[in-house]
Amino acid sequence: MTREFRIMRITLVGAVANCLLTIVKIVAGLMGHSAAMIADGIHSLTDLVSDFIVMLFVKISSRDSDSDHEYGHGKFETLATLLVGAILMLVAVKLFYGGMTDIIAYARGEELPVPGMIALYMAGVSIVVKEVLYQVTARVGRSVDSQAVLANAWHHRTDAISSVGSMLGIAGAIFMGHRWVVLDPLAGCVISFFIFAVSVKMVKNAVDELMEASLPQAERDEIVEIIGGVAGINNVHELKTRRNGRAVIIDAHVVVNPHITVLEAHEMTCVAEHRLRERFGSESHIYIHIEPSEDSQ
Repeated sequence: MTREFRIMRITLVGAVANCLLTIVKIVAGLMGHSAAMIADGIHSLTDLVSDFIVMLFVKISSRDSDSDHEYGHGKFETLATLLVGAILMLVAVKLFYGGMTDIIAYARGEELPVPGMIALYMAGVSIVVKEVLYQVTARVGRSVDSQAVLANAWHHRTDAISSVGSMLGIAGAIFMGHRWVVLDPLAGCVISFFIFAVSVKMVKNAVDELMEASLPQAERDEIVEIIGGVAGINNVHELKTRRNGRAVIIDAHVVVNPHITVLEAHEMTCVAEHRLRERFGSESHIYIHIEPSEDSQ
């Protein structure tokens, strides 16, 4: 089972679930007079959009390298992560705006409709379905090392959390009386802050990768340790790292004894490259420059 097939399969499952949830939530929100449930349904619709984005861009990123993309197409997967994060940002802003509009109306003395029980039941169903989708999608994302799939998994989880807030707001409005109907839009506003925080983190990580940011210091230290652990390599410097989708690109200078043969130096770098690919994946691009000790800085 290929990496692409596993991603496509789990994303398609999520897309079908999101399509059904979008329809049922919006209908339940309209029938139950729940602004929070309607907003929750719109959130599921954006999940559906992100599912299609992930499927499209992962399909492109799975292509082999060509003359126009000699390092492969991995950045398309990063771009998918960026787009999913941006969609989540818009969801958060829309959710906050809608909630604040109702809260302001309530403060001015306008009556808000009391949500019906159907909205409460639907919120419970949504929580279960979306949390299950998060768990299975995140498991696949981690196993295939796909940030786009993990971002999509978090989109599922934010929908589950959105439904938790909706359920609390709807339950408060139903069981605590008409005076507490404002809990419904208030829950939407609180949820929006969490969604926004998650989306900012996603966007930042994707932008860092697109801007050729280095790997985290812990991984850079690990690379130096792996290369330096090869017998005959005396020092490692001029390390440069970056990501290209799931692939890692590593450039490094190594210091060796100036009196060994070219073949011996080459064998050392081959050992280092093999160990690095064992740690960071077979798709890694590794370039090691050899320096004699007297030329090292």
